[in-house]
This record gives sequence, structure tokens and C-alpha cells, in this order.
Amino acid sequence: MLIITGYVQVDQTDVAQFIADLKELAIATRKRPGNIAYDAGIEDPIAGRLLISERWADQQALTAHLDAADTVAFVARWQGRMQSNVRKFDALNERGLMD
Repeated sequence: MLIITGYVQVDQTDVAQFIADLKELAIATRKRPGNIAYDAGIEDPIAGRLLISERWADQQALTAHLDAADTVAFVARWQGRMQSNVRKFDALNERGLMD
């Protein structure tokens, strides 16, 4: 499993539109083969800081998502207006929180 997590920063005046666009993308993304979770939360609306959290079954599923037309369009629309510090991690030893 792959875990994608980190922060995205947008101008505070763009937060509402960014969230609306991201929600639209999330609807399609959550239906994609290999998607386990796709979520974002506003950490600081004044600073325009959002926490991103995704889980994917494997690299093939993530690559298909990144190459999908709606993902490419979202990134193109926001590329010059967002900064991100989002990273990918391999989860090779998944277990319950209390295990």
C-alpha cells in the first residue's frame, strides 16, 4: 500500500474554490480501482493550509489516478496557485493501531 500525505498551501482567498474543486475531484477519485482513501482537511483557513491524506493499493493505481484527465486538469488549474509538501510512503507492515 502507498500512503500519500502532506500539506498544500493556497492563498486564503482561494481556499473555498480550491476545496470545491478538490471535492469534485475526490468524488471521481474515490471510485478509481486501487483507491483506499482520498481525503483533505483544512488545517488553517486563514493561512490556506490543508492536510492531504491518500491511500492507494499500489503504484499502478496511483499512476492511473495521476494520469487521469480530471487529475491532470486539476493540477493544471492550480499549479501556479498552490504550493505543496506532499510525499509518498510505502506501507509494508500494515497493522491495527493497537497491534
